[in-house]
Formats: sequence, structure tokens, C-alpha cells
Amino acid sequence: MNDWAPIAKEYDPLKAGSIDGTDEEPHDRAIWRAMLARYVPNKGVTGDPHLTLFVARLNLQTTEEKLKEVFSRYGDIRKIRLVRDLVTGFSKGYAFIEYKEERALLKAHRDANRLVIDQHEIFVDFELERTLKGWIPRRLGGGFGGKKESGQLRFGGRDRPFRKPINLPNMKSDFYGEGSAEKRNWSREGSRDWRTRDRDHERSRDKRWPERERSWTWGESERDSKEERSRGRERKDRDRKDRDRDRSRERDTKKQRDDDKHR
Repeated sequence: MNDWAPIAKEYDPLKAGSIDGTDEEPHDRAIWRAMLARYVPNKGVTGDPHLTLFVARLNLQTTEEKLKEVFSRYGDIRKIRLVRDLVTGFSKGYAFIEYKEERALLKAHRDANRLVIDQHEIFVDFELERTLKGWIPRRLGGGFGGKKESGQLRFGGRDRPFRKPINLPNMKSDFYGEGSAEKRNWSREGSRDWRTRDRDHERSRDKRWPERERSWTWGESERDSKEERSRGRERKDRDRKDRDRDRSRERDTKKQRDDDKHR
């Protein structure tokens, strides 16, 4: 448990089906299906997976031009692929955006998540199909996130990170840049010259994880504040309903007394 982190570094369907990544038995049939699946990433997909963003929850009317207008503010875009139905040609509500530089990718990943485009709040994450070892897509019982109503929530991603296990010792996690001074200095030593950086992604993949993990944590405080505001609104609604109910009872009691007087 000492290597616990809220974001999965390798996809495990059993762990993804657990809120804290500690389940030992699958709790729904979809997890069994994902555990038995043998998924091979689409070899027909081109482009650099380490410079590609996954953008979901799009309005079905959103076009490539609109996406380019919004996402080009973070850096130069090499390619946009809006996924469409092969038969109807209609958008499926998600797209892939490839940037020319990694710093543009990280900035868009940090700032574009939960933007509202065409009246839809979008979700932005790194492409996982070709970068996360063991990846199983949603249609095979895997993936991340999901709706509560489906009963098939998946944890360990940006949308629904793992929650800290109850029995985990109260210790500093290097995921958040804590720990020894030597490890904390990585961010200073890890700064790279973007013009001369080696493009061998297989060799540099491990070095990129800390940058991406830090980008993942940006939205957590914002999400917590939204949840607190939501709880505050719910409390106010309950208090208002209680007051309305009390006033209604008082009116009924007064009316009953008046009726008794006239009898």
C-alpha cells in the first residue's frame, strides 16, 4: 500500500472497479468481462499518443472548427479527430486533439477540463488507449468514470480518482510532490529544453508521469469547493422546505380553531 496513488499508472479492471483500488473480488459482471478481455489498441490510429488529448461529453452539434477555435489557445494543434458514426456521419460526442508540443498538451489538460462548449461541460484527459498499460475500453467493461445510475463506476482516472484506503497509514505521498527533499527536487532538475528534447517517447515515458500526475491534481480543490457549495445549497433547500411545512401546519391549525368557533 506504500505505493498508493489516486491515479492508476497501469490499468487493472479489478482495481478500477474498487473505490479505493483494494477489491479482491469483482462486484459486477462487467469487471469479469474486462478481466477476461484481450484488447489490442487500434493500429489504424495515427499520431503521437503522448501529445494527444481525449475530449469527451461534447455537444453532438460541436464541430471540428469549434474545437480548433477553443483548443488552439493553448498551443499549436497538429490534428483534430472528431469521432463520427460510420453510417450516419453524426458526432459520437468525443474527439482526439494532437498538439505539436508537450507543454501545450499539459496546459490544455490542466485548464480545459470542465470548460463549457456549446452548452456542454466537457471532460479532458490524456489519451489512454495507447499510453496506459493494460487499458480496457468501456465497451468491454473497463474504462474510467461512469454514471452512478449504471452501477458500473470505474475509479483510478481523472474523473473518479481512487479514494484513500481507510487502513492506509497517515503518510506523505510522493504523488503530491511530498517526501524527501531529494525527490521534491525532481521538478527543478526535470526542466527540459523544449527545442532539443529527445522525442524517444518509450524511453522518456516514466519521466513524464510526474508532470502528468501533477496536472491531474489541479482540479481536485475546485471539485471539493463545488461539492461544498452543492451541500450548502441542499441544506438551504431542506431548511426552506421545513419552514414551509411548519407554516402550512400553523395555517391548518388556525383554520381548524376558526372552524371550531363557528360550530
